[in-house]
Amino acid sequence: MRPLQPLLLLACAVALFTLPMVWGEGDNESKPGLLPAVAQGPKWLKGNLHTHSLWSDGDDFPEMIGDWYKRNGYQFLALTEHNVIAEKERWIDAKVDESNRGTALAKYLNRFGESWVERRVVDVKGMPTSQVRLKPFREFRSLLEEAGKFLLVPAEEITHKYVKAPVHMNGINLRDTIAPIDGASVEETMKVNLRQVADQSKRTGWPMLAFLNHPNFGWGVRAEDMVLVEELRFFELQNGHPTVYNRGDSTHASCERLWDIILALRLGKHNLAPLYGLATDDAHHYLDYGKSKANPGRAWVMVKAPVLTTEALLKAMQAGDFYCSTGVVLTDVRRDKNTLAVKIEAGAGITYKTRYYVTRTDTPLESKTAKDKDGKPITGTFDTGVGEMVLETDALESSYTLKANELYVRARVDSSKPQYNPGEPGDMERAWTQPLTPAKP
Repeated sequence: MRPLQPLLLLACAVALFTLPMVWGEGDNESKPGLLPAVAQGPKWLKGNLHTHSLWSDGDDFPEMIGDWYKRNGYQFLALTEHNVIAEKERWIDAKVDESNRGTALAKYLNRFGESWVERRVVDVKGMPTSQVRLKPFREFRSLLEEAGKFLLVPAEEITHKYVKAPVHMNGINLRDTIAPIDGASVEETMKVNLRQVADQSKRTGWPMLAFLNHPNFGWGVRAEDMVLVEELRFFELQNGHPTVYNRGDSTHASCERLWDIILALRLGKHNLAPLYGLATDDAHHYLDYGKSKANPGRAWVMVKAPVLTTEALLKAMQAGDFYCSTGVVLTDVRRDKNTLAVKIEAGAGITYKTRYYVTRTDTPLESKTAKDKDGKPITGTFDTGVGEMVLETDALESSYTLKANELYVRARVDSSKPQYNPGEPGDMERAWTQPLTPAKP
């Protein structure tokens, strides 16, 4: 048999390399499409950024809590334990009995089974003691997360105080636990601890977000304390815990009033960035429900992001592309140049009122600081003009365009539907947009 000639060998080689491959251009039907987890454009994602488990002062296992949020239509959750990230080896005393922890363990076993729940009996002071292992974040997240559907975010509630004033801040997407440090005042305490989050983000290259929790808890933080803290870009406008006084009282401003005061002073007097408002559960209680309990499902954020990743969520929030809710659903919120537009998803038999609030550039911004019964200064009241309602409508779609003499506009939607299991009696379902400031020329 004669050997193949060189030209014939070359022709065979060219033919082989030009044949269509099953994964190439010759077989378009076999090309993989977009992964299901990748959205076709921005969508609204529901999440809670403040909740607690048995890793700190919550009463249930973190997997049970994550499972509750996932089954109830949330797309993301941050477990924010007090001064700790769930990352170490830890066992807690627990046995199946009629105690709260026993009830939690029984439910945990029923949901996840003996193959997941790790138990042991150890000697404690001469007594056999039943214990359960608390799974670290890196372990239980793998059980619950689902691409495009549910995401867990590492976080911590940096829990501190100045004298007797509680100063709590949540750090979102932290890599390492942050130990709170002292400041020389409430204002300085916020600054130094917010800077710790910023420094960790810069050091690690991880995007992070920090916010002030429940300013009216213990009447710890006034508007005046927050105004000049440039590091503070987010705060809890609505918190579902029953003891944080979102509404204020006869001598203390509500959290919503604090928001308008801070926005007016920052934008009208100090040339600082606006403050964005958050709504969270701050849940601690998952076994018993009622007005005295800090239960899940009371308040959340809806973030407009293209994909369900921590990076996309935080980027959208930094841009103000989110709203807060205790039940009202908004199908569209547009902050287009100088116009804020809102579209409501109507519920059967429910009526809505959308109110737009502004503060004008010529509004007097000198507060009249009063003092409480202990002589401590409290938030100034201002007379009129700060957070003035300029439009009220029953329409499901509405908008407001900033005038030349207005510092910002924000909207609140109130519904006629009572909130299920509210943190404060009488609360109705609501939604709040983020403030829109004038577009730069």
